[in-house]
Amino acid sequence: MEGGELFQRIQDRADGAFTEREAACIMRAICVAVQHLHLLNIAHRDLKPENLLYSTAGDGAPLKLTDFGFAKETFSKESLQTPCYTPYYVAPEVLGPEKYDKSCDIWSLGVIMYILLCGFPPFYSNHGHAISPGMKKRIRTGQYTFPNPEWANVSHDAKELIKGMLRTDPEERLTIFDVMKNKWIVQHSEVPQTPLHTSRILREEGDLWQEVQDEMTRSLATMRVDYDTLQIKTLDNANNTLLSKRRKRVTDH
Repeated sequence: MEGGELFQRIQDRADGAFTEREAACIMRAICVAVQHLHLLNIAHRDLKPENLLYSTAGDGAPLKLTDFGFAKETFSKESLQTPCYTPYYVAPEVLGPEKYDKSCDIWSLGVIMYILLCGFPPFYSNHGHAISPGMKKRIRTGQYTFPNPEWANVSHDAKELIKGMLRTDPEERLTIFDVMKNKWIVQHSEVPQTPLHTSRILREEGDLWQEVQDEMTRSLATMRVDYDTLQIKTLDNANNTLLSKRRKRVTDH
């Protein structure tokens, strides 16, 4: 589609900061598409920014959900078992041998929303790995933070919605219908127009973001390692390429 990818459009904008209200409007558009699928008992199974494209280059162009290569009908809970995922957006239950349902899409929505609001992902891998053991365990334990300064001014409502979508237990995770009823989505046009760091971080870290994109689109492997034997890094020592480079630049100045 000639309008390009969602994140590329945010990165390329030259008319001021990307705001939380804009993020809310975008998330609502994505959720409307996912709700349509879930009403038809279809799980997309590969929600990610690269699959969110604008139909035209003009302002106000519709945002479209694309690439249904991994989509599958599911008429009952725990009906999907083949691991189909992009590493940065994969839900905990998809990583293991247990069956899973369309709630895996909600986890991916939570990750997309997180990146929209700050410019980097909540879960990340080590260099050269599409998904490292440490990243896999952080996903399965739901270990992430809202670091400052990127998250300092993001609303409590936005953070609470992300927490609801990133619950590790699918039974406790919000459904798409819960998300659509959430205040932050329902009142998207009234969300504070708080300037976010997103567009600047994506622009400043353009090369690194491309590396992240490349990792996301590598071949999808099962990679079922022994969960109990994994050694988890503390969040302070874990490697988030985009964030650590930015932290170093701030320290050097």
